[in-house]
Amino acid sequence: MSKSTKTPRKMPPPMPEENLMTPTGLPENAFRELGKDEEYKPVLHPVRDQKEVTPYSVGMGLLMAIVFSAAAAYLGLKVGQVFEAAIPISIIAVGLSGALKKDGALGQNVIIQSIGACSGVIVAGAIFTLPALYILQAKYPDITVNFLQIFLSSLLGGILGILFFIPFRKYFVKDMHGKYPFPEATATTQVLISASGSKGAGGQAKTLVIASLIGGLYDYIVATFGLWAESITTTAYTWGQTVAEKTKLVFSCNTGAAVLGLGYIVGLKYAFVIFAGSIFVWWIVVPLMGTYGTEAIASLPPDMIYKDYARMIGIGGIAMAGVIGIIKSWGIIKAAVGLAGRELKGKSATEKPVRWQQDISMKHIVFFIAIACVAVLLFFWFGVISTLWQALVAWVVVLIIAFLFTTVAANAIAIVGSNPVSGMTLMTLIIASAIFVGIGLSGTSGIVASMVIGGVVCTALSMAGGFVTDLKIGYWLGSTPRKQESWKFLGTLVSAATVGGVIMVLNQVYGFQGENALVAPQANAMAAVIDPLMMGGDTPWILYMVGAIFALILNWLGVPTLAFCLGMFIPLQLNAPMLVGGAISWFVSHSSKDKATCDARQDRGTLISSGLIAGGALFGVFAALTAFFSDPTATTGFAGFLNSCHPESFLAGSGVDAGMFKQIAGLVMYALLIAYLYNDSKKAKLRK
Repeated sequence: MSKSTKTPRKMPPPMPEENLMTPTGLPENAFRELGKDEEYKPVLHPVRDQKEVTPYSVGMGLLMAIVFSAAAAYLGLKVGQVFEAAIPISIIAVGLSGALKKDGALGQNVIIQSIGACSGVIVAGAIFTLPALYILQAKYPDITVNFLQIFLSSLLGGILGILFFIPFRKYFVKDMHGKYPFPEATATTQVLISASGSKGAGGQAKTLVIASLIGGLYDYIVATFGLWAESITTTAYTWGQTVAEKTKLVFSCNTGAAVLGLGYIVGLKYAFVIFAGSIFVWWIVVPLMGTYGTEAIASLPPDMIYKDYARMIGIGGIAMAGVIGIIKSWGIIKAAVGLAGRELKGKSATEKPVRWQQDISMKHIVFFIAIACVAVLLFFWFGVISTLWQALVAWVVVLIIAFLFTTVAANAIAIVGSNPVSGMTLMTLIIASAIFVGIGLSGTSGIVASMVIGGVVCTALSMAGGFVTDLKIGYWLGSTPRKQESWKFLGTLVSAATVGGVIMVLNQVYGFQGENALVAPQANAMAAVIDPLMMGGDTPWILYMVGAIFALILNWLGVPTLAFCLGMFIPLQLNAPMLVGGAISWFVSHSSKDKATCDARQDRGTLISSGLIAGGALFGVFAALTAFFSDPTATTGFAGFLNSCHPESFLAGSGVDAGMFKQIAGLVMYALLIAYLYNDSKKAKLRK
């Protein structure tokens, strides 16, 4: 390749691709701010056409979207956290392209990841809201839920999220280069670039497979056989029950592999903030309410005080955190709107952008937004609300909130890698419900309208936040944004259909309320908010206001407000393992005096954690299918075998308490899982 190749004016001079590579696989200035006259040159040549969209890349991307949509839906409904599938999908893509010796693998793998990653963002939008309809259906039987409502809510929300974010792409991925850390995009990009040097890819794929099997089998055994406790808790012991009764103090921790992996990836800082929010509610607010509250509150167990009262403070805090985010992002919103307006008037640069910076035409974006808006209005009118003017009001609310919160979602992903859609959707529900009641839309029809509309907003924001990761990956590697943007719509369609089916199956198998139900914390929070607003009950406005004021104080003090408030309404047993995983991440990253060694170990730990998450979620779906075909009364056959494996069965008549056995076994197995994650992370080898 000659270095004298001519390029258009203002375009980076072509260089041999091997000269662009550093030991990390990316240019030296990939993660830092650029100098005044400095340009970033991606790995793939920015001018030449690249092999990106092929039958292989599109087909594999759609397959990944289906598989990981099912897996992420199960995990999200179980623990309230949706893992982003980008890393495991990228590992699979890299491994397959290496095994098949694909030509032009890097560009194709970006498309596979981009299409497949629709799974996580669509799942987040759907499961945080729509299961609330099933939760309230148990209380109000005339509420009806059908597949078409779930599917169209997810599909239309995802399309709006894509279209609303594209005008902001240049700002987030190009103009702010080096100013945002993009934690998930960084990890995914480094996985994808490993395809350029095939040595690392094979080892990474093997590590991921082993971790996935360990995490999957671990969580499958717990969910199917219950050989050890899924959550260890102080109330399992006599002394713990006494403390809970007298002081309302409890502690519990989920022992699952997937949640531990989530904590590792989130890291100690934000895991600690989330845990601090949980401790504030469980160890301060709940005991205070249980001690100095009314007799009716004081007589309740700690978990009921939390569910019915204390958690509402967190809901108010999340809503205010969303408002704070919009205010901080107002300058970005105005800049993006101004850019779009200039391009529509033909005042943008007349020079055609280089392939690496080509978006879908702004005129086409505006046209597609118009079509999407009409489709949303028709869906609201004919599928949710029968009155046209009420459907129009709902339509206006959705479009305004979805657009304004787009930058908040993208900003959160760019900084900490987690999307605060649940909090922003809660605020949407409160605002929308108050408006609907004012225009006469209340009762069970108002509940259905609010939740389906909330699903559209939640999915739109989730997609906007997730899409910034895909486009940043493409920016670092040199993909064509227009191709990523175009094929994202197909991934959204497939993911929305998969999620709709999975939610309906999981509702039949587990349900979302009761002792053995999927916890679905965000959906339960949505249901708790919408019920009194629409059915004329006592809405806890004072608790919401306390949470909102508390969020303002946290913001003033410089505390990550959204993370803290999320911890306040997600159950303690799901926040505690996040802290454990974050602590392991910290110890791994400080396990050597050599920074390069620590970085390599940290990266390996991230890979192992991704495997624990993916394996735990995938095998969780298998556990759901096993439960679907099981019969708790059977004594013979496969169902009888499953029943005989439960500690309650094989310990019967032995004098050993099955509950205590599972608690002790849970402690032992969780310790072994922690040891595996820590020790195996330290086996990382430095790249040469």
